[in-house]
Amino acid sequence: MNPPDEIRICALRLTTYIGVPEEERAASQVLEADITLRIAGRFEGMEDDIAATIDYAAVAARLQALAAERPRRLIETLAAEMAACVMGEFQAAGVSLELRKRILPDTDHVAVRLVRGK
Repeated sequence: MNPPDEIRICALRLTTYIGVPEEERAASQVLEADITLRIAGRFEGMEDDIAATIDYAAVAARLQALAAERPRRLIETLAAEMAACVMGEFQAAGVSLELRKRILPDTDHVAVRLVRGK
């Protein structure tokens, strides 16, 4: 069986208010996300029609808007909301997502990963 065709959005910057302590949520932070969208069919079957695929520009804009909607305590919460959004609003057959936050000293970032599919 062939692996599914995918669309990848790499290092999408999301401005949000996030963190467990209230003082951390007081200032906006920029998180980064890698999103892999699995489509239901094959690229060859799309016949060069945007309506037959997932509009990655629309996905990126929607996820940026979602992140900015309200403060959250956990990046786990935001990651789950992002996956649900992609699956529900864009009819992806599946999504893999990694969300990164630069917060701990002596590290590049902390990340959460999830995979969802139909």
